[in-house]
Amino acid sequence: VQLQASGGGWVQAGDSLSLSCAASGSMFSSGTMAWFRQAPGKEREFVAAVRWSGYSSGNTYYTDSVKGRFTISRDRVKNTVYLRMSSLRPEDTAVYYCAAGRGVIASSRASRNAYDYWGQGTQVTVSS
Repeated sequence: VQLQASGGGWVQAGDSLSLSCAASGSMFSSGTMAWFRQAPGKEREFVAAVRWSGYSSGNTYYTDSVKGRFTISRDRVKNTVYLRMSSLRPEDTAVYYCAAGRGVIASSRASRNAYDYWGQGTQVTVSS
């Protein structure tokens, strides 16, 4: 599985931005796709995840700081996961990475180690 993220850019606080992550190769029968982000000098952190297939397919999960502002979705025909970001804040500034993992369980969903494949990252900059 190869992941190609796109859609980052520079926006002002309060604006919206959408990211895409196109997956190529064979998608697994039971897995999860997610978005993480990493701000300068900080650890890579979980943003959102969606069950790609299998049990709870389509279910979405978010870190508290983005709930109500970000929406993750997937298109299984296009093999693409999206992250729609609204009401952006300067603290959302980071490099955003998409990730895919087989057999990700609930307790590890927010852990980088649960994911097998990573995209190259796309920069999102929010100015105040």
